[in-house]
Amino acid sequence: MHKTRIDLAEKQRKKIVNLLAVRLADAIDLALQAKQAHWNVRGPQFIALHQLFDAVRGVVDGHVDELAERIAALGGTAEGTVQVVAKRSSLEAYPLAIKSGPEHVAALAGALATFGRLTREAIDGAEAAGDKVTADLFTEITGAIDQQLWLVEAHAQAGA
Repeated sequence: MHKTRIDLAEKQRKKIVNLLAVRLADAIDLALQAKQAHWNVRGPQFIALHQLFDAVRGVVDGHVDELAERIAALGGTAEGTVQVVAKRSSLEAYPLAIKSGPEHVAALAGALATFGRLTREAIDGAEAAGDKVTADLFTEITGAIDQQLWLVEAHAQAGA
C-alpha cells in the first residue's frame, strides 16, 4: 500500500482496496462484453443495438476509471490487465457463438444484472469497512448500471 493522508487505517484501506479490485475486474469484463455484443450483433435491430451496446460500453468505461482511481487514492494499485481480469471477474463468460439481437440483449442484460447485484452488495461491504465514500461510489455505479440494464432489457420487452 502507498502512503496517503486519507484518514482510514491501513488495514481498513486494504480491505476496501480488495473489495474495489474485484469490482474493477468485473467492470472491465463487463465493458469488454458490451463491446463483444457491439461488434457482433446482427439482425433487424442491428443499428439500434449496435449503438446501444457501444453506449453501454462508454458508461461502464467511466466506472472502470472511477474504481481504479479510488483504488489508487486509497494507496492501492489498480490491476486491470487481461490476465488479472480473467482470474478475478465474477461474471459468466460471454457466449461467443451468438449473433442475433435477442441473443446479445439477453447475454448483455444478464451480465449487467450480475454486475449490478455485485456492486449493490459492495455498497454494504464498503459501509461495513467504514468507508462511506466508497459506498457512495458503489451506489452511483449501481444506479447507472440499473439504468443501462433497463435500456437493454427494453429491447427484449418490446412484444410484452
